[in-house]
Amino acid sequence: MCTTAGAVAGLGVTGIEAVRVPQSACAADPGSEDMPRRKLGRTGHQVSIFSLGGEATVQQTGRQDEAAAIIDKALDLGVNYIDTSPTYGGGGSESNIGRVMVRRREEVFLASKTHDRTYDGTMRLIEQSLERLQTDYLDLYQVHNVRVNNDVDQALDRQGAVRAMEKLKSEKVVRNIGITGHKDPDVLIRGITRHDFDTVLLTLNAGDIHYRPFQEDLLKKAAEKQMGIIAMKVTAVNRILKPGGAVSMQEALGYTLSFPVSTAIIGISSLEEVEENVRIARVFEAYSSDELVRIEDKVRPHHDQANFFKHHW
Repeated sequence: MCTTAGAVAGLGVTGIEAVRVPQSACAADPGSEDMPRRKLGRTGHQVSIFSLGGEATVQQTGRQDEAAAIIDKALDLGVNYIDTSPTYGGGGSESNIGRVMVRRREEVFLASKTHDRTYDGTMRLIEQSLERLQTDYLDLYQVHNVRVNNDVDQALDRQGAVRAMEKLKSEKVVRNIGITGHKDPDVLIRGITRHDFDTVLLTLNAGDIHYRPFQEDLLKKAAEKQMGIIAMKVTAVNRILKPGGAVSMQEALGYTLSFPVSTAIIGISSLEEVEENVRIARVFEAYSSDELVRIEDKVRPHHDQANFFKHHW
């Protein structure tokens, strides 16, 4: 078993104060239990630094067996966080995950979302999500994809989604609540300033710094509030990966994990991708400021692709 060491993330690029994060101190072969973990804010949970996103193969209703194999493999290799949404595959993602949760629920910190901004709509969605996921509780329930200030205002209204989420939390149907977004960091700052969410799910990849960066004021604010910080869009849905892109998977994931995030969620298409990401996570060492700049420079010519969701989603 590898020991856990502390490392200081390279921070010259972002201006964020140094934050010590745990990392694996030695390499491990897939199949052992050496997945590095970090604190998920104030939730009391330690989460694997690479986590499973409920998109790609996992969301496809016609590929249930492949999806189950991917989920089982990820759990076998030490992944303990799964993120999904009722919007992924029209509920297919939650249903596929539920086929595994019925057997392995206690091994997973399970997160889903509400895309409805209202109290009643959110209450209907949580019932559907729990049924598909074959569980009676969620570890994390999140306001999905806040894009503009009105999304935050509606969710925080007296009859908004957050009121429903707080009621569900008081009843222990959900254990923690969070907020997500990938279009505008200022909207997320508005959300976490107005309400004491437990977590924030934000985009952070090697092209982020080049346009409307999430890694500056938003990341600093979330760290100051001791929130669980979950990173997504690590590869910009594969748009910045070689060939045809700018960086390797190791550079893409290593870049994101060098910031003070709790975990990075990635959608998976195959068992080989699970194994590759686990290997990268197990040997991860935080990049220096110079290394971060080098990777950012490689992505600069592709920064529109790296940030496509800020423009179009």
